[in-house]
Amino acid sequence: MIKVGDSVPATTLMEFSEVEGGGCSIGPNPVDVAKASAGKTIALFALPGAFTPTCSAKHVPGYIQNYDELKAAGVDEIWCVSVNDAFVMGAWARDQKTDGKVRMLGDGDAAFTKATGLTLDLTGRGMGLRSNRYSMLIKDGKVAALNIEGPGKFEVSDAATLLAQAKA
Repeated sequence: MIKVGDSVPATTLMEFSEVEGGGCSIGPNPVDVAKASAGKTIALFALPGAFTPTCSAKHVPGYIQNYDELKAAGVDEIWCVSVNDAFVMGAWARDQKTDGKVRMLGDGDAAFTKATGLTLDLTGRGMGLRSNRYSMLIKDGKVAALNIEGPGKFEVSDAATLLAQAKA
């Protein structure tokens, strides 16, 4: 399992782009995790799936609401990662009105999730392999803080926890 001090996995996530420009076409575009996090401070939070009730009601809105404070604490970007494809993550971004504040990144084949060792096996519930709920502060491609939720808990993957760590 990934831990504080480790480099982020050298994997690719996918991001749906609504507009063409900056080397991006409309539709899914690859995001090389190592390159995209190099030289930046990233507040990453991962969730089991897009459009899940708690994640839609608490997690994504919490990061949007704390956007200005996270930026003031030195966070360059906020990433939401889920084991969904880029189309679903793009639809969730529109639904949640992330408006460029939170990058909604799809881990459709769970490569990033598997590489972190933070998998959640929900095959018995018909949902397949998912991500644990967690938050991670990444500084220049290395894990600076990692907060993993216990089953049924919603205590450490929220924006307030990561904000406190970014300020430290």
